[in-house]
Amino acid sequence: MRGPKRREIGHGALVEKALLPVIPEVEKFPYTIRIVSEVVSSNGSTSQASVCAACIALMDAGVPIKEPVAGISVGLAKDEKTGKYKVLTDIQGPEDHYGDMDFKVAGTKNGITAIQMDVKIDGINKDIVKEALDRAKDARLQILDIIKKQIPEPRKSLSPYAPKIFSMMINPSKIGEVVGPKGSMINKIIEECGGVEIDIEDSGLVSVTGQNQEDVDKAANWIKGIVKEIEVGEIFQGVVRKIMDFGAFVDILPGQSGLVHISKFVPHQIKSVKDVVREGDKIPVKVMSIDELGRINLSAIDAGFKPKN
Repeated sequence: MRGPKRREIGHGALVEKALLPVIPEVEKFPYTIRIVSEVVSSNGSTSQASVCAACIALMDAGVPIKEPVAGISVGLAKDEKTGKYKVLTDIQGPEDHYGDMDFKVAGTKNGITAIQMDVKIDGINKDIVKEALDRAKDARLQILDIIKKQIPEPRKSLSPYAPKIFSMMINPSKIGEVVGPKGSMINKIIEECGGVEIDIEDSGLVSVTGQNQEDVDKAANWIKGIVKEIEVGEIFQGVVRKIMDFGAFVDILPGQSGLVHISKFVPHQIKSVKDVVREGDKIPVKVMSIDELGRINLSAIDAGFKPKN
């Protein structure tokens, strides 16, 4: 009824250590993970049972762990006078209580991720350690086979009730462009994308969180467009945002636009840009140059633009 005791804290730390090597990096899975293991009856290693249960819970929840983890406890019964001993696999309660060793080993099919050993005798020799590790490996592989038969791999999607999170690394020098003057750009993204939450760290890690996947994807694509490094020669389907006497400004990516000069719409001379396009029209444009101030010069002719009229 009260807080965790020393035993619960120790077992929890061991289980966490066993699972950490297979937990995905924050860039791939930027969620806080909380696992609660309640062992209501014990006749063996509760910590290693929790390792197995926690692994299955992670996979069932859709956490993309790198590979399954299982654990087993190996015991020892030794006659100190004769030196004879028996190594015991998956010790039960009495074997743990009256035995001489509790050797917990957790890991994947490819290796060990955590070990903890308690001994009640003066020590164990190399042969006992080797046999204990061999027995633990055999048992671990059998348990992993059982786990994989029940759930071969992590679920492909999270619960529909879980918040949707997208994360990406951007060039830290682009953070200012995503935020905008006095936060104008980031506030606009949030407002037009269903009130998503956007967190930006100094390292360039951007996280977008929301309940609706479409809103998160829209905001993520918007940010991708802002930070994308446009290259000369690229062709975009742009939207005519503003028409001037000397040309038109065309949005080619969210937050990025360029100028199509009046001479770069059609091969022949025109008196007004409005003779060939209107604001809101979608037209193909090609990036012709980017000056030292970052201004983008576009051409509709070179992108194969053909006016409707």
